[in-house]
Order: sequence, then C-alpha cells, then structure tokens
Amino acid sequence: MYKSIETILVEIPTIRPHKMAVATMQTQTLVLVKVVSEDGFIGWGEATTIGGLGYAEESPESVKTNIETYFAPLLKSLKGLNVAQTLKAIQKNINGNRFAKCAIQTALLDIQAQRLSIPVSELLGGRLRDSVPVLWVLASGDTEKDIAEAQKMIAAKRHNIFKLKIGSRAVEADVEHVLAIKKALGEDVSIRVDVNRTWSELNAIKGIQALQDGGVDLIEQPCAIDNIDAMQRLTRRFDIAIMADESLIGPSSAYQLAKRNAASVFAVKVAQSGGLIEGCEVGKIAKLAGIDLYGGTMLEGPIGTIASAHAFSTFDSLAYGTELFGPLLLTEEILKTPLQYQNFELAVPKTVGLGIALDEDKIDNLRRQ
Repeated sequence: MYKSIETILVEIPTIRPHKMAVATMQTQTLVLVKVVSEDGFIGWGEATTIGGLGYAEESPESVKTNIETYFAPLLKSLKGLNVAQTLKAIQKNINGNRFAKCAIQTALLDIQAQRLSIPVSELLGGRLRDSVPVLWVLASGDTEKDIAEAQKMIAAKRHNIFKLKIGSRAVEADVEHVLAIKKALGEDVSIRVDVNRTWSELNAIKGIQALQDGGVDLIEQPCAIDNIDAMQRLTRRFDIAIMADESLIGPSSAYQLAKRNAASVFAVKVAQSGGLIEGCEVGKIAKLAGIDLYGGTMLEGPIGTIASAHAFSTFDSLAYGTELFGPLLLTEEILKTPLQYQNFELAVPKTVGLGIALDEDKIDNLRRQ
C-alpha cells in the first residue's frame, strides 16, 4: 500500500534565541516524513520536538531511526488495509513513540484526504472555523526587548495575545518581569505564562497569587509532570486558569486529569497526543468535562503547524486560542506558498489534503548532512 517512507532532518536557525526553562533554542531541527502510496499520492507529516531530549523522551535522531527501522518496514508489509486499520496495526506493533506516530498518521491522513479530494479537517469530523487565533511567545528573557517585540506585533496586527516563558529564574524575578510587560501592554492585551514544570508547589502558590493579582490570564504547567496532586490543589485554590501541558500525553492522561479536576484548561498538542485523531479525542474529553481548550505547539515548522490547525479547526470552542506560531520563528521558508497569518489568526487551507506545497529543493539545501 505504501511504496516509500522517508524521514528528513532539516536544520533552520530561529529569528532570535528562544529561551525556555528546559532549553534555549537558536536552531530548530524539523523532522519531516514523506510517504508515497502505491497509487501515487505523496503525504507529509512532521515529528518535531524541542531541545533534543531536554523536553520529552523522543529526539529528532530517535524519530528518524525508529521510523526507518520499525515503521517503514511495517507500513510496506501491510496490504489491503484502510487508514484506520493501518493505524491500528501500528499501535499493536509499536509501543510509545508518540511523535513518530503523529508524523506517520499525518502523512497517511494527508494521502487519504487527497484521494477523496477533501481537506484533512473533513476527515477529522469537519471544520467549524476557517482560521484559528494565534498568540506569540515572548522568550528573549529581556523585559524591554519583550515589550518592544510585543508592541511591534500588535501594530502589525499579527498577534495581540502573548505568552511568556518563565521558570529559569527566582520566582520574584520572573513575576517582576511578567508584570512589567503586562503593565506596559495594558489591560486589553492578554498575558499568559508558561513555567515549563519548574516550580515547587510552594513557589507556585507564591508566584500564581502575584500573577493573578497583576492581571495575568493563565498559568501553564506550573509543577512537575507527574505531580497531579499539586495541579489539582492549585486549580481549586486559584481563580486564574491553570493549564495542563506536559502532563497531558494523550486521551488516557486527559481522562485522568479531568477526573481529578487537575486543570481548568488543556493544551492540546497533536504530537504529544500521538496523532491528530488522538488530539481530537483529547478535545472531546475536555468538552465533556467542561475544560477549556488551547491549541498547543511543539514549535513545529509549517507541516506540523497546519496539521494541528486542521485538528483545532474542528473543536467546538478554542477559548484560549492557539500557539501555532512555529513557522514565524524560523528564518527559512520550506513551503512554495507560506502559511497565511493575518488579523491575529492563521488561515486553515480549504484545498485537498493538508493544503500545502513543499519546496523540496529548499528542503534538500537545509537537510542535516
């Protein structure tokens, strides 16, 4: 059914250092997957992660090795199965590897949507919106630089919601940095923070109280991934939205977090969830539990970003918008026509498949040697 499966590592510098608690990025390694079907369709997927193994259990190198060693031979051996049956065979034969599974699933859905002459969003239940709101992450670590960057984005009508990466400094220093930016940008601009799981519960109580009092709208993953008890206590204690991110690794964890009332918002990441279908399942669990949704990112390039947008376009509500700004952080374009960002939103293509055309010459030039 599938003739070839190729995994390509692409190195692209970022427009500025992107400082997080777990890593500082100056280059992003995109993991691109190209699948060619026996009936001549080409599907693309992406399995990009952050900071090598600094963020999660998969790295660009492990994704490439595992797809070449395990996924590709399995896909080539499967005959006469539809996409759902193929994905089930992958789940049965390969454990873990959520990012790699997401890339393969995206490519298979891209092929199937092309085959049926529909956008990928229609395979996922049908879009409810043609664009999704996109925030910008301020992550230089320098207060004045971040303020200037935000003001420029607002003036260009590109972003009017901002998230700050904190957690690498003392709580007091981080709070001072965030509230100075909030004060400079004013009441009409939404400010959120991402602690990247670095605070103890005591530090979280201190930091969240000060940020809530200062008009910040949301706190992302304040505590360690497995400290669900602390997430539950913080969610119940504060009026500010507490969002689960790294704790949320697919539908089963979404169910456990919802059952425990351990978050008021879910950051849905298709790669963390193990695929677009599973990301949509996380969205359904949140809807049933009355939990708000936010479309997250692994700082993917345009393939993973637009795949995510197709999934998020099907959500009933996206109360906290999305973070699909990854391609805007990169200095090089790998699409023949760039993704369309305008009026603070990202347009979801209405053409077949993912609705993008890759510039394969450009990809070859950027390949990791």
